[in-house]
Amino acid sequence: MQIALAPMEGLVDDILRHVLTHVGGIDWCVTEFIRITDRLMPAAYFHKLAPELHNGARTAAGVPMHVQLLGSDPVCLAENAAFACELGAPVLDLNFGCPAKTVNRSRGGAILLREPELLHAIVSEVRRAVPQPIPVTAKMRLGYADTDQALDCARALADGGAARIVVHARTKVDGYKPPAHWEWIARIQEVVKVPVVANGEIWTVEDWQRCRSVCGAQDYMLGRGLVARPDLALQIAAAAQGEEVRPLGWADLQPMLRVFWEACQAKLTPLQAPGRLKQWLVLLTKSYPEATTMFDLLRRETDCQRISELLGYVPDQRRAVAG
Repeated sequence: MQIALAPMEGLVDDILRHVLTHVGGIDWCVTEFIRITDRLMPAAYFHKLAPELHNGARTAAGVPMHVQLLGSDPVCLAENAAFACELGAPVLDLNFGCPAKTVNRSRGGAILLREPELLHAIVSEVRRAVPQPIPVTAKMRLGYADTDQALDCARALADGGAARIVVHARTKVDGYKPPAHWEWIARIQEVVKVPVVANGEIWTVEDWQRCRSVCGAQDYMLGRGLVARPDLALQIAAAAQGEEVRPLGWADLQPMLRVFWEACQAKLTPLQAPGRLKQWLVLLTKSYPEATTMFDLLRRETDCQRISELLGYVPDQRRAVAG
């Protein structure tokens, strides 16, 4: 079984990938989507969203990072995919699942699930352009407004050359509203010969067990559940072996929060950094009651020095992420 950290635009950037992959249990992660429109993008554009390319396409913890592209022009995507591989991408992933309205309006992400023929054309063109040893993979939802074309879309991706398909078991219209329709993952696996990775609404080990019983998937991609519970992949990996590991408590998260906050300050402006910290804290409140207290404490705080004080962060006593 492999467990992946999902790509989530504006949330799982290189900072959070760094922190979460240090915890353990994650076999590979994926960049936020790199939007491709009508030209070959410069190396700096790729490195901005995928700085791990400077480190052999691995996080500091050694976890492989796959590069994800989003767009609708097969030729342009192929040219940029080939360039991403020149820069060191070990796997090239294609996004056909993003539900964001701004992305869909510009003909990217889940809107393309209305056009299985275009999905096939994109994957085929990218597969031809990318060196053969480098896998081309894809992520999809069950459809745009309904599931009528879910199986056709999956076939199009597999027939086009996708080596693996991650299926977020909801439509675009479903957004992130529960439930995830895991039974569709099994239906998709029946019609394609490539591995299908289950994704959607896995917040706990118990959710993973239910998902596995419903769809029978071998591999799983964790998104918001892993961000909300940083040791979720580790817990699931242990459960798959019939073992248990001690769950991370709130005290265990403090060094991670400090490292995250330090990296936010180094990368972002003083206006942006507080928002990124609060964004993660909001998701942590789903698993840790103490996160609610901290969020309430920081909710209206915008001064970075004051936030550092409230986090108990002392610059000359920096603490590394555990592991």
